[in-house]
Amino acid sequence: MVMRLHANFSAPLLALAALAFCAGTRAQAQSTASPTAGNGTYIAGDPLANVRYDDRFDASLGAAYGHIHAGPDLDQGANLGGLDLTGSYWFSKHFALEGSGRVYVGTSGAAVNNDEPDGSNIKGPFVAEYLFAAGPEWLGPHNKHGALIAHALFGGAYGNFQKDLLGHDPSTVGFYNNQIAPAAIVGGHFDLNRSAQWVFRVTPDMLFTRYNANFATTTSSIGGHNNFNFALSVGVEYKFKKKR
Repeated sequence: MVMRLHANFSAPLLALAALAFCAGTRAQAQSTASPTAGNGTYIAGDPLANVRYDDRFDASLGAAYGHIHAGPDLDQGANLGGLDLTGSYWFSKHFALEGSGRVYVGTSGAAVNNDEPDGSNIKGPFVAEYLFAAGPEWLGPHNKHGALIAHALFGGAYGNFQKDLLGHDPSTVGFYNNQIAPAAIVGGHFDLNRSAQWVFRVTPDMLFTRYNANFATTTSSIGGHNNFNFALSVGVEYKFKKKR
Protein backbone atom coordinates (compact mmCIF):
# COMPACT_ATOMS: atom_id res chain seq x y z
CA MET A 1 0.00 0.00 0.00
CA VAL A 2 2.85 2.36 0.92
CA MET A 3 4.73 1.52 -2.28
CA ARG A 4 1.66 2.21 -4.38
CA LEU A 5 1.02 5.55 -2.65
CA HIS A 6 4.66 6.55 -3.16
CA ALA A 7 4.51 5.76 -6.86
CA ASN A 8 1.24 7.66 -7.28
CA PHE A 9 2.70 10.70 -5.46
CA SER A 10 6.02 10.70 -7.37
CA ALA A 11 4.49 10.83 -10.84
CA PRO A 12 2.84 14.26 -10.33
CA LEU A 13 6.06 15.58 -8.77
CA LEU A 14 8.12 14.52 -11.79
CA ALA A 15 5.62 16.09 -14.16
CA LEU A 16 5.65 19.36 -12.16
CA ALA A 17 9.46 19.42 -12.09
CA ALA A 18 9.67 18.88 -15.86
CA LEU A 19 7.17 21.68 -16.45
CA ALA A 20 9.11 24.04 -14.19
CA PHE A 21 12.40 23.20 -15.96
CA CYS A 22 10.91 23.87 -19.38
CA ALA A 23 9.43 27.18 -18.21
CA GLY A 24 12.77 28.27 -16.71
CA THR A 25 14.69 27.41 -19.87
CA ARG A 26 12.23 29.35 -22.01
CA ALA A 27 12.42 32.38 -19.71
CA GLN A 28 16.25 32.33 -19.80
CA ALA A 29 16.26 32.15 -23.59
CA GLN A 30 13.91 35.12 -23.79
CA SER A 31 16.04 37.16 -21.37
CA THR A 32 19.26 36.63 -23.39
CA ALA A 33 17.72 37.26 -26.85
CA SER A 34 18.15 40.58 -28.62
CA PRO A 35 15.43 43.16 -27.92
CA THR A 36 12.54 42.94 -30.34
CA ALA A 37 9.63 45.14 -31.24
CA GLY A 38 6.14 44.36 -30.02
CA ASN A 39 5.34 42.18 -33.01
CA GLY A 40 8.57 40.20 -32.58
CA THR A 41 9.86 40.88 -36.11
CA TYR A 42 12.41 43.71 -35.59
CA ILE A 43 15.75 43.12 -33.88
CA ALA A 44 17.14 46.31 -32.35
CA GLY A 45 20.87 47.02 -32.56
CA ASP A 46 23.47 49.79 -32.44
CA PRO A 47 25.03 50.43 -35.90
CA LEU A 48 27.80 52.47 -34.24
CA ALA A 49 28.83 49.81 -31.71
CA ASN A 50 31.94 48.85 -33.71
CA VAL A 51 33.27 52.37 -34.40
CA ARG A 52 36.90 52.15 -33.26
CA TYR A 53 39.03 54.66 -35.24
CA ASP A 54 41.61 51.94 -35.83
CA ASP A 55 41.47 51.71 -39.64
CA ARG A 56 44.67 52.00 -41.68
CA PHE A 57 43.15 53.52 -44.85
CA ASP A 58 40.13 55.63 -45.67
CA ALA A 59 38.83 57.38 -48.78
CA SER A 60 36.15 59.98 -49.36
CA LEU A 61 34.35 61.42 -52.38
CA GLY A 62 32.23 64.53 -52.29
CA ALA A 63 30.53 67.23 -54.29
CA ALA A 64 32.76 70.30 -54.12
CA TYR A 65 32.25 74.06 -54.17
CA GLY A 66 35.15 76.49 -54.63
CA HIS A 67 35.30 80.26 -54.93
CA ILE A 68 38.16 81.67 -57.03
CA HIS A 69 39.24 84.86 -58.79
CA ALA A 70 40.27 84.20 -62.37
CA GLY A 71 42.39 87.36 -62.53
CA PRO A 72 44.41 89.59 -60.22
CA ASP A 73 42.13 92.62 -60.40
CA LEU A 74 38.68 91.21 -61.18
CA ASP A 75 35.85 92.43 -59.00
CA GLN A 76 33.71 89.40 -59.85
CA GLY A 77 34.59 86.10 -58.23
CA ALA A 78 33.75 82.74 -59.77
CA ASN A 79 31.61 80.22 -57.89
CA LEU A 80 32.68 76.83 -59.21
CA GLY A 81 31.46 73.28 -58.64
CA GLY A 82 33.20 69.95 -58.96
CA LEU A 83 34.50 66.91 -57.12
CA ASP A 84 36.78 66.27 -54.15
CA LEU A 85 38.57 62.89 -53.91
CA THR A 86 40.60 62.39 -50.73
CA GLY A 87 42.46 59.48 -49.14
CA SER A 88 44.34 58.99 -45.86
CA TYR A 89 46.95 56.59 -44.49
CA TRP A 90 46.88 56.47 -40.69
CA PHE A 91 50.18 55.95 -38.86
CA SER A 92 48.51 56.07 -35.44
CA LYS A 93 45.12 56.81 -33.98
CA HIS A 94 45.63 60.58 -34.23
CA PHE A 95 48.03 61.18 -37.15
CA ALA A 96 47.79 60.41 -40.86
CA LEU A 97 49.13 61.44 -44.26
CA GLU A 98 46.30 62.80 -46.39
CA GLY A 99 46.23 63.39 -50.14
CA SER A 100 43.52 65.28 -52.02
CA GLY A 101 42.68 65.83 -55.68
CA ARG A 102 40.03 68.39 -56.54
CA VAL A 103 38.52 69.83 -59.69
CA TYR A 104 36.42 73.00 -59.83
CA VAL A 105 34.72 74.15 -63.06
CA GLY A 106 32.31 76.90 -64.03
CA THR A 107 32.17 80.40 -65.50
CA SER A 108 33.57 83.72 -64.39
CA GLY A 109 32.87 87.36 -64.85
CA ALA A 110 35.31 89.22 -67.11
CA ALA A 111 36.58 92.76 -67.58
CA VAL A 112 35.19 94.95 -70.37
CA ASN A 113 36.94 93.69 -73.48
CA ASN A 114 35.08 93.95 -76.86
CA ASP A 115 36.69 90.64 -77.85
CA GLU A 116 33.68 88.91 -79.42
CA PRO A 117 33.78 88.77 -83.27
CA ASP A 118 31.01 91.38 -83.43
CA GLY A 119 32.89 93.70 -81.09
CA SER A 120 30.81 92.89 -77.99
CA ASN A 121 32.17 91.68 -74.67
CA ILE A 122 33.08 88.07 -73.95
CA LYS A 123 30.76 87.24 -71.07
CA GLY A 124 30.95 84.37 -68.61
CA PRO A 125 33.91 82.48 -70.09
CA PHE A 126 34.64 78.96 -68.84
CA VAL A 127 37.32 78.59 -66.15
CA ALA A 128 38.62 75.57 -64.25
CA GLU A 129 41.00 74.87 -61.37
CA TYR A 130 42.63 71.53 -60.59
CA LEU A 131 44.31 71.06 -57.21
CA PHE A 132 46.57 68.28 -55.97
CA ALA A 133 47.92 68.48 -52.42
CA ALA A 134 49.10 66.31 -49.53
CA GLY A 135 50.07 66.81 -45.91
CA PRO A 136 49.45 65.93 -42.28
CA GLU A 137 46.02 65.10 -40.86
CA TRP A 138 45.09 65.09 -37.17
CA LEU A 139 42.16 63.34 -35.48
CA GLY A 140 40.75 65.69 -32.88
CA PRO A 141 37.77 65.26 -30.51
CA HIS A 142 35.80 62.16 -31.43
CA ASN A 143 33.37 59.52 -30.20
CA LYS A 144 31.26 56.83 -31.82
CA HIS A 145 28.92 59.44 -33.29
CA GLY A 146 31.44 61.66 -35.04
CA ALA A 147 34.80 63.38 -35.16
CA LEU A 148 36.55 66.66 -35.85
CA ILE A 149 39.63 66.30 -38.07
CA ALA A 150 42.16 69.00 -39.07
CA HIS A 151 44.53 69.03 -42.05
CA ALA A 152 47.10 71.24 -43.76
CA LEU A 153 47.85 70.16 -47.34
CA PHE A 154 50.43 71.59 -49.74
CA GLY A 155 50.89 71.07 -53.46
CA GLY A 156 49.99 72.69 -56.74
CA ALA A 157 47.10 74.00 -58.82
CA TYR A 158 46.56 74.18 -62.55
CA GLY A 159 44.37 77.06 -63.66
CA ASN A 160 42.66 76.86 -67.05
CA PHE A 161 41.53 80.41 -67.81
CA GLN A 162 41.86 80.75 -71.60
CA LYS A 163 39.51 78.07 -72.97
CA ASP A 164 36.73 80.49 -74.02
CA LEU A 165 38.79 83.57 -74.87
CA LEU A 166 38.70 82.97 -78.66
CA GLY A 167 42.48 83.23 -78.92
CA HIS A 168 42.68 86.65 -77.28
CA ASP A 169 45.29 87.48 -74.70
CA PRO A 170 43.86 86.76 -71.21
CA SER A 171 44.93 90.21 -70.03
CA THR A 172 42.22 91.75 -72.24
CA VAL A 173 39.53 90.22 -70.01
CA GLY A 174 41.50 90.61 -66.79
CA PHE A 175 42.32 86.90 -66.46
CA TYR A 176 45.46 85.03 -65.57
CA ASN A 177 46.96 82.95 -68.34
CA ASN A 178 46.84 79.14 -68.08
CA GLN A 179 49.49 78.08 -65.57
CA ILE A 180 50.65 75.85 -62.73
CA ALA A 181 50.90 77.55 -59.35
CA PRO A 182 51.68 76.71 -55.71
CA ALA A 183 48.62 75.82 -53.63
CA ALA A 184 47.65 75.00 -50.07
CA ILE A 185 44.47 73.63 -48.48
CA VAL A 186 43.94 74.36 -44.77
CA GLY A 187 40.84 73.25 -42.89
CA GLY A 188 39.39 69.91 -41.91
CA HIS A 189 36.50 67.47 -41.81
CA PHE A 190 33.31 67.22 -39.78
CA ASP A 191 32.53 63.49 -39.77
CA LEU A 192 29.20 61.93 -38.80
CA ASN A 193 29.47 58.15 -38.47
CA ARG A 194 26.67 56.12 -40.00
CA SER A 195 28.30 52.73 -39.32
CA ALA A 196 31.74 51.34 -38.52
CA GLN A 197 32.79 51.86 -42.16
CA TRP A 198 30.53 54.57 -43.65
CA VAL A 199 30.75 58.24 -42.71
CA PHE A 200 28.89 61.37 -43.82
CA ARG A 201 31.58 64.04 -44.29
CA VAL A 202 31.54 67.84 -44.55
CA THR A 203 34.86 69.53 -45.42
CA PRO A 204 35.25 73.33 -45.13
CA ASP A 205 38.64 74.68 -46.26
CA MET A 206 40.65 77.77 -47.03
CA LEU A 207 42.25 77.51 -50.49
CA PHE A 208 45.47 79.37 -51.17
CA THR A 209 46.90 79.76 -54.70
CA ARG A 210 49.61 82.03 -56.10
CA TYR A 211 49.09 82.64 -59.82
CA ASN A 212 51.53 84.77 -61.80
CA ALA A 213 50.10 88.03 -63.10
CA ASN A 214 52.74 88.98 -65.67
CA PHE A 215 51.20 86.80 -68.46
CA ALA A 216 54.68 85.77 -69.59
CA THR A 217 54.99 82.29 -68.13
CA THR A 218 53.00 79.09 -67.63
CA THR A 219 54.35 78.61 -64.10
CA SER A 220 53.94 80.93 -61.14
CA SER A 221 57.01 82.71 -59.78
CA ILE A 222 58.07 85.12 -57.06
CA GLY A 223 55.98 87.80 -58.72
CA GLY A 224 52.74 85.86 -58.22
CA HIS A 225 49.47 87.12 -56.81
CA ASN A 226 48.16 85.61 -53.56
CA ASN A 227 44.60 84.27 -53.62
CA PHE A 228 42.75 83.22 -50.47
CA ASN A 229 39.35 81.64 -51.10
CA PHE A 230 36.73 79.42 -49.46
CA ALA A 231 35.88 75.85 -50.43
CA LEU A 232 33.35 73.33 -49.18
CA SER A 233 32.86 69.63 -49.94
CA VAL A 234 30.00 67.34 -48.86
CA GLY A 235 30.11 63.60 -49.41
CA VAL A 236 30.79 60.16 -47.97
CA GLU A 237 33.86 58.46 -46.53
CA TYR A 238 34.63 54.73 -46.40
CA LYS A 239 36.98 53.26 -43.79
CA PHE A 240 38.72 50.10 -44.94
CA LYS A 241 38.67 47.23 -42.44
CA LYS A 242 42.42 46.62 -42.31
CA LYS A 243 43.52 47.68 -38.81
CA ARG A 244 46.76 49.22 -37.63
